[in-house]
Amino acid sequence: MTLSLFNQFSSPTHLGIPLILIALTLPWLLFPAPSTRWLNNRVLTLQGWFIARFTNQLFLPLNAGGHKWAPLLTSLMIFLLTLNMLGLLPYTFTPTTQLSLNLGLAVPLWLATVIIGMRNQPTHALGHFLPEGTPTLLIPVLIIIETISLFIRPLALGVRLTANLTAGHLLIHLISSASFVLLPMMPTVAILTTALLLMLTLLEVAVAMIQAYVFILLLSLYLQENI
Repeated sequence: MTLSLFNQFSSPTHLGIPLILIALTLPWLLFPAPSTRWLNNRVLTLQGWFIARFTNQLFLPLNAGGHKWAPLLTSLMIFLLTLNMLGLLPYTFTPTTQLSLNLGLAVPLWLATVIIGMRNQPTHALGHFLPEGTPTLLIPVLIIIETISLFIRPLALGVRLTANLTAGHLLIHLISSASFVLLPMMPTVAILTTALLLMLTLLEVAVAMIQAYVFILLLSLYLQENI
């Protein structure tokens, strides 16, 4: 039973070829390309409005130096959002339930923000390790705590995204299995369980959107500290 539950999170392969590469490529094929016409269709207009509003809200607190990250973070937001939403479809694989993928996205971007802070304003970046007015006896302890909190940031980014999506998928799997089992024995309970499954699915849609936004929002906050 345990193996069957977690088998859905293993990367599928076909003829020895990992299909996660196809899953990672699919989001970019679904979005329509911009046209050269003066007026776009409704899909392109809605897509452009969403990207403009998200970028404006995300980068409003940042100065002009941080605006250079807008294309990267906005593209990553759309990428993660599409992967999370596609993973809710039946018989699909969610790459963002893999901790290795999420850490592969979180660690380089977090490291880039740290390097930018160390290069542009090293005094301010190192000042986070030791707040002003710290008692002498607490200086070694605070430096150790701040160093641990700094290096745990990319791990928290990856684990948060992985854990939330994995827990949601497991709950959907368990409740749907319970509905099929209870249907011939207790139809009323099975109907109530199915209603619970529908509400949980709506909740998972919201979680898929929120977790992609939180991932990018935290990266933008890390960037704001270092520019």
